[in-house]
Amino acid sequence: MVEAKKLGIDVKPPKDKCDDVKCPFHGELKVRGRTIKGFIVSRDIHTSATLETEKMNYVKKYERHLKKRMKLRVHNPHCINAQVGDEVKAMECRPLSKTKHFVIVEKCRHDIFVEQKIKEIEEEKKAKKGNNDNKNNQEDKKE
Repeated sequence: MVEAKKLGIDVKPPKDKCDDVKCPFHGELKVRGRTIKGFIVSRDIHTSATLETEKMNYVKKYERHLKKRMKLRVHNPHCINAQVGDEVKAMECRPLSKTKHFVIVEKCRHDIFVEQKIKEIEEEKKAKKGNNDNKNNQEDKKE
């Protein structure tokens, strides 16, 4: 295993070591360009995750601010291993797949409110599914 190399930006290197080729600290991946900070919304079994960021956009015509969300697919190295609800910093790199152009370089903090929001969304989905099942049963009884 290789010791963590410096990226040229001010981030803490991970404590764990990995043998991932696409890791910016222990592999051959070089980072460049944009740096984005956001929360992990979902995570795959392998080394992918979805990062969501929010920004305020001023609309001159209405003299109001508009909140915009952006979702990005990012590479999640084994040494960082960010979970759902973690606030992370990601940097642009070469295209890793069709949709992945960013890699997580630092885990900043964990937000418990994101987990609560996800649980609420899942409960709403279950409730809607239960209501649809009840409607189907009532329609069957009428016929």
